[in-house]
Amino acid sequence: MSKTIRLIYPQWQGGIISDWIKELKPEDSSRGYYLGAKLLSILAPQNDDHETLEVPVSLDIKNREIKNGIIDYDFIVSQTKNALDILNKNNPDKIITFGGECSVSVVPFTYLNKKYDNDVALIWIDAHPDITLPEDNTYAGYHAMAISSCMGNVDKNISSILPSKISSDRILFVGLRDWERDEIKKRQEEYGITHFAPEEASSENIINWLKKSNASKVLIHFDLDVLDPNEIIAAVGVSPNGMKINETVRIINDIAKEKEIVGFTIAEHMPRIEIMLKNMMADLSLFN
Repeated sequence: MSKTIRLIYPQWQGGIISDWIKELKPEDSSRGYYLGAKLLSILAPQNDDHETLEVPVSLDIKNREIKNGIIDYDFIVSQTKNALDILNKNNPDKIITFGGECSVSVVPFTYLNKKYDNDVALIWIDAHPDITLPEDNTYAGYHAMAISSCMGNVDKNISSILPSKISSDRILFVGLRDWERDEIKKRQEEYGITHFAPEEASSENIINWLKKSNASKVLIHFDLDVLDPNEIIAAVGVSPNGMKINETVRIINDIAKEKEIVGFTIAEHMPRIEIMLKNMMADLSLFN
């Protein structure tokens, strides 16, 4: 029987997001993905056949600095090693990851790509393509470099740690609608990565692409910012005209009927209300 693990990976260091969440203190919004990962793991249906493991993640926010074009570089390298150690020790066949910002997919996906000898296709369900590079000198958040890192294009040190590289012809963007900069759209064209905008993101189109990929197994990354903010605001990003919850669920379930999903990540939950409640209770003297 195959072994599935649930990986709680509350890495928050890859985001630089406090300017976008004015209702929270910068230290609370910056570390919001930490609580988001814990909440997603609690809210997900439980399964006694799945072992739950957690990647140790620092909460130190005192001296955030950019190194090698990536903010909190040393923490990210250390936590990348932590995550990989867990996977190597437990040798899972399938991984469900609760993030955390988008870079939490990098370790499990490159691990699974190696395990299955490159016989995987990666479906990145996200409002953004996450193909920024450190040398762009525009945004130093590692979560915006997640696909670049999966491809081995980000940092020599990080790439040397990761188990494999995923080829661009095995990557599909679904729900993409915000490139943020012209150079990102141009880079996607140079990489040759196909995308389906929300209005094009049908099960039929995605499954047809999967068949052409010739991969027998699938990795799915689900960034909650892909969802239409008119229906739900669960992440930091609020790009308009996103995908509906029911259609996103249907697409993922339809993929599961066609191919074996060996890796699944749900990421970027920003629990604004829960953070406010946490702070409210912290101010109540009776708890102390």
